[in-house]
Amino acid sequence: MLDLFKELFGIKKEQDTDNNENETKEITTMIVTKKTNIGDILDADMTTGKYFMEIGMHCLGCPSARGENIEQACWAHGTNADELVEKLNAHFGNK
Repeated sequence: MLDLFKELFGIKKEQDTDNNENETKEITTMIVTKKTNIGDILDADMTTGKYFMEIGMHCLGCPSARGENIEQACWAHGTNADELVEKLNAHFGNK
């Protein structure tokens, strides 16, 4: 079921080997759209929080904020959703 959910929302798990420690770590990639839920993005990679903070979304811990999609949040904060989507996709390695 979890794999189906990840497939539907464009979340992929890949394996990467860190040569220094000889450990395997998971890398999460995600395809982001304006309809992508903010909570899902943060769950995939917490370091994406900086992109939300840059445009004035300082309420990321709020349950309401985590339940909004990018389009809703950008509308509420008066920012451009397309620009945020572009930055997030670049962060996840999407072109």
